[in-house]
Amino acid sequence: MIPFQASSTALSWKELEKLVPNEPDRVEGPTNSYSSLRLFGHNSEDVRVTLYRDHHAWCPYCQKVWLWLEWKRIPYKVKKVTMRCYGNKERWYLKKVSSGMLPAIEIDKNLITESDLILETLEQLYGPLGSKLNETNILGLRNLERQLFFSWCQWLCRPFKGVKREDVCRDTFRSIARRVEQEIESNGGNWIDPSKKEINSNSLGSIDVIFIPYVERMNASLAYYKGYSLRQEHPIINKWLTNLESLEVYRGTQSDFHTHSHDLPPQMGGCWITPSPQQKSLSIAIDSGEGLGRLETSWAPGDNHYLFRPERIALARIIKHRINLLKVNPLGPNKFDQPLRAALTSMLMHTPVTPATGSARGLRYLKDRVSVPRDMPVLAARELRQALERTAALDSKDQGPKISISNRFDQDPSPFIDN
Repeated sequence: MIPFQASSTALSWKELEKLVPNEPDRVEGPTNSYSSLRLFGHNSEDVRVTLYRDHHAWCPYCQKVWLWLEWKRIPYKVKKVTMRCYGNKERWYLKKVSSGMLPAIEIDKNLITESDLILETLEQLYGPLGSKLNETNILGLRNLERQLFFSWCQWLCRPFKGVKREDVCRDTFRSIARRVEQEIESNGGNWIDPSKKEINSNSLGSIDVIFIPYVERMNASLAYYKGYSLRQEHPIINKWLTNLESLEVYRGTQSDFHTHSHDLPPQMGGCWITPSPQQKSLSIAIDSGEGLGRLETSWAPGDNHYLFRPERIALARIIKHRINLLKVNPLGPNKFDQPLRAALTSMLMHTPVTPATGSARGLRYLKDRVSVPRDMPVLAARELRQALERTAALDSKDQGPKISISNRFDQDPSPFIDN
């Protein structure tokens, strides 16, 4: 643990490198976004499955398959592909999947696309996770997930056209979300999958996996665009999310509110604000990097889920990519070098460090483009965003380039792929 001390001078890169922890084992260690191979104690010759997913871990359908493989502990390879909203899709993948659709899996050289079909195929080969996906009650729950999804889309993705319409959309979403809560309550209070009878079991089922990606995105987007706190409005869904956040597998895939609030518009065709004091307050907290605390995630450093302090993890990821981070920053490598070191020093020492004059724009550019879980876990990103904003505020109120709502080409992964 670095001692808390005042510092007006940014640490050098050599000094910062000495503070970087060893990375966990990507192959056999905790679930993480960086792996190209997961074995779960098997030999590499045992791998039959290759998962094709997006570089940024933004795709909800990819997350669904990723989680299923992790919870079932199926050995698999990972190959990452660029989503169209943030760059050109790789030619090698278009030769394999002409539509470019994600996710895809290859099993014994047989290619399968569409996430639900993938899960059904995996279930046939490796057995179910909880109840079988084609059971009558599970089919009903899958339909309920789609109803929740469509009610969210109706509310989020249409322009504000008056209080009455907004009230109808909100109330429809709230009603369906309460039906989800009733399902959780009726099956022991922990998970949605009705096959799990053990009240305190952490053995969730495939139907929980199907709900996870979009409920996670609802939690973020409704707070940011509508001022609606899913966890406060729906305490049983909050408990379900808290249960998930206690599990290592889910924590390795979970994103943060800042990432989802700004990755969704080009994916969804637009997300629309319902203006209110609450919406303004929540969106400012998210954009500033402050975050929403336990309304965002119940995962906290004191819960002993981190092998290292979150700020150390953030440091390790920045150090790994610093050359390219300096290159792509609008200030350029020379002008951004000291401000970035100042922010990292502030994060580690818990004290302000003055950046070079005129650096706020570059610091906020990076703050707005940290991607979770691609770059680092939720709390590590929170520590980094706060340090970048804190350091930028010492310089000026200048903002970085705005995040586009029509694409995320500013997140083109190509400069970082070899890292």
